Amino acid sequence: MFTNTKQHFAMARVLGVAIVAAMGLAGCATYDDEFAGINSRLDQLDTKVQGAAQSADAANQSAQQANQRLDQIEGRVRQLEAAPRRVPRG
Repeated sequence: MFTNTKQHFAMARVLGVAIVAAMGLAGCATYDDEFAGINSRLDQLDTKVQGAAQSADAANQSAQQANQRLDQIEGRVRQLEAAPRRVPRG
Protein backbone atom coordinates (compact mmCIF):
# COMPACT_ATOMS: atom_id res chain seq x y z
CA MET A 1 0.00 0.00 0.00
CA PHE A 2 2.89 2.34 0.78
CA THR A 3 4.48 1.64 -2.63
CA ASN A 4 1.24 2.42 -4.39
CA THR A 5 1.14 5.88 -2.76
CA LYS A 6 4.72 6.56 -3.86
CA GLN A 7 3.78 5.69 -7.43
CA HIS A 8 0.78 8.00 -7.31
CA PHE A 9 2.93 10.78 -5.87
CA ALA A 10 5.59 10.28 -8.57
CA MET A 11 2.92 10.24 -11.29
CA ALA A 12 1.36 13.43 -9.89
CA ARG A 13 4.77 15.12 -9.87
CA VAL A 14 5.45 14.09 -13.49
CA LEU A 15 2.03 15.37 -14.56
CA GLY A 16 2.61 18.64 -12.68
CA VAL A 17 5.96 19.18 -14.38
CA ALA A 18 4.38 18.38 -17.76
CA ILE A 19 1.58 20.88 -17.18
CA VAL A 20 4.02 23.61 -16.13
CA ALA A 21 6.22 22.88 -19.16
CA ALA A 22 3.24 22.99 -21.52
CA MET A 23 2.11 26.33 -20.09
CA GLY A 24 5.63 27.69 -20.43
CA LEU A 25 5.87 26.64 -24.06
CA ALA A 26 2.45 28.11 -24.84
CA GLY A 27 3.60 31.41 -23.35
CA CYS A 28 6.73 31.41 -25.53
CA ALA A 29 4.65 30.97 -28.67
CA THR A 30 2.64 34.07 -27.75
CA TYR A 31 5.81 36.07 -27.24
CA ASP A 32 7.20 34.82 -30.55
CA ASP A 33 4.16 36.24 -32.33
CA GLU A 34 4.54 39.55 -30.50
CA PHE A 35 8.26 39.73 -31.29
CA ALA A 36 7.54 38.97 -34.95
CA GLY A 37 5.05 41.84 -35.05
CA ILE A 38 7.47 44.20 -33.35
CA ASN A 39 10.28 43.17 -35.70
CA SER A 40 8.01 43.77 -38.69
CA ARG A 41 7.17 47.27 -37.45
CA LEU A 42 10.85 47.99 -36.80
CA ASP A 43 11.68 46.89 -40.35
CA GLN A 44 9.01 49.23 -41.72
CA LEU A 45 10.34 52.10 -39.63
CA ASP A 46 13.89 51.35 -40.75
CA THR A 47 12.78 51.49 -44.38
CA LYS A 48 11.07 54.85 -43.78
CA VAL A 49 14.12 56.23 -41.99
CA GLN A 50 16.40 55.13 -44.83
CA GLY A 51 14.04 56.79 -47.35
CA ALA A 52 14.01 59.99 -45.31
CA ALA A 53 17.80 59.94 -45.06
CA GLN A 54 18.10 59.53 -48.83
CA SER A 55 15.67 62.41 -49.37
CA ALA A 56 17.64 64.55 -46.94
CA ASP A 57 20.89 63.72 -48.76
CA ALA A 58 19.34 64.62 -52.11
CA ALA A 59 18.01 67.90 -50.69
CA ASN A 60 21.43 68.67 -49.21
CA GLN A 61 23.12 68.07 -52.56
CA SER A 62 20.60 70.30 -54.31
CA ALA A 63 21.17 73.03 -51.74
CA GLN A 64 24.94 72.77 -52.18
CA GLN A 65 24.57 73.06 -55.96
CA ALA A 66 22.29 76.08 -55.54
CA ASN A 67 24.82 77.71 -53.20
CA GLN A 68 27.61 77.12 -55.69
CA ARG A 69 25.51 78.70 -58.43
CA LEU A 70 24.74 81.68 -56.17
CA ASP A 71 28.45 82.10 -55.46
CA GLN A 72 29.13 82.16 -59.21
CA ILE A 73 26.37 84.70 -59.84
CA GLU A 74 27.41 86.86 -56.88
CA GLY A 75 30.78 87.62 -58.48
CA ARG A 76 29.06 88.72 -61.68
CA VAL A 77 26.56 90.90 -59.77
CA ARG A 78 29.36 92.64 -57.87
CA GLN A 79 31.15 93.26 -61.14
CA LEU A 80 28.04 94.83 -62.65
CA GLU A 81 27.40 96.95 -59.57
CA ALA A 82 30.97 98.22 -59.56
CA ALA A 83 30.94 99.12 -63.25
CA PRO A 84 30.38 102.79 -64.06
CA ARG A 85 26.86 103.78 -65.00
CA ARG A 86 26.24 104.10 -68.65
CA VAL A 87 24.63 107.23 -69.90
CA PRO A 88 21.54 106.57 -71.96
CA ARG A 89 21.69 107.60 -75.61
CA GLY A 90 19.52 110.20 -77.09
